[in-house]
Amino acid sequence: MRNISLSILAFALSLAGATVSAEQILRSEYQAIKLEKITDGLEHPWSIAFLPDGDMLVTERPGYLNRIDADGNKTRIAGTPEVHVQNQGGLMEVLPHPEFADNRFVYLTYSKSNGDGTATALARARLEGDALVDMEDIFVQDRFSAPGRHYGSKLAWMPDGTLLMSIGDRGVAPERAQDLGDHAGKLLRLTADGGVPEDNPFVGHDGALPEIFTSGNRNIQGLIVHPVTGQIWATEHGPRGGDELNLLEPGNNYGWPIVSRGLDYRSQERYGSEAVYTRDDMVEPVIDWTPSLAASGLAVVPDDSEFRMWRGDLLAGGLRSEQIRRVHFVDGIPWHQEELIRGEVGRIRDVRIGPDGNIYVVTDHANGALYRISPVNR
Repeated sequence: MRNISLSILAFALSLAGATVSAEQILRSEYQAIKLEKITDGLEHPWSIAFLPDGDMLVTERPGYLNRIDADGNKTRIAGTPEVHVQNQGGLMEVLPHPEFADNRFVYLTYSKSNGDGTATALARARLEGDALVDMEDIFVQDRFSAPGRHYGSKLAWMPDGTLLMSIGDRGVAPERAQDLGDHAGKLLRLTADGGVPEDNPFVGHDGALPEIFTSGNRNIQGLIVHPVTGQIWATEHGPRGGDELNLLEPGNNYGWPIVSRGLDYRSQERYGSEAVYTRDDMVEPVIDWTPSLAASGLAVVPDDSEFRMWRGDLLAGGLRSEQIRRVHFVDGIPWHQEELIRGEVGRIRDVRIGPDGNIYVVTDHANGALYRISPVNR
């Protein structure tokens, strides 16, 4: 339900030449929330990250990086890498180093072209003022292929200072996700310099790339390391149906494309070569979303959050479904789900918890926007 007084105030101030954020008060099962547009005019924004001073870094897929303050003031950051922009490809994830205040390092993922194809690349630079300096690629996936689809590109820091990075199956040849000699369709674990941690599960295995942490992942689009348990949670796209929430553990195979609950886009037949939905040597999803959530962006509500009834819940964004799915756990089992802000803002690309404890989302549109969700009656 729309808060009428806020709408009237916004209209009156606009006549006076002032700029205000559009706000709505919405109900959920346990918590009234305020949905507030911070800024718009973002061209297919992809990722949100927070700096120590509370400002946000927000990428736009055509290759732009912005610094945005709590009031929505935007500053374009110079020095981003040259990206290949096509369909799902472009500038994607942004993530500061855990010790950013000391080293100023910012990490970016993007679609890199070699003239014949594209690969998912990881770049690192220092943020100095309004520019990135000393930009360098510290990791590029091993194989360039047809551009436009399934780049993965989510990043998350582990407690030991290693960096997780997802790479999608690149769409054309899904079987690459099962090939341990190929980075496609995998979650990787890297050092902060883009190297290989010595305790990765496939280090020293013949025919296996040592960066690989898990395999059989179609296209991970939400990735977090739980701040309390250290568990790695990911959401990934299935084909038509079969989107997944997975608990990722080193060396495990999550099935794609051999086992899937989704359907082939063209034939509408079950996707996968097996006659069953599971196989003993492949890990089943914690949640199978069929119909599809079109998963994107993932966050966990902290234990000290002002969203009291949501503490410990996962928040999974949805693109085509235009929602945030709140997943509540009981004794480690997903017990209940709730659809939040469904259809209120459009395609949700990223979901993050800010240092202020509020929820931040960006929408995947040509005129995309950045929103803040805060509890009402704390």
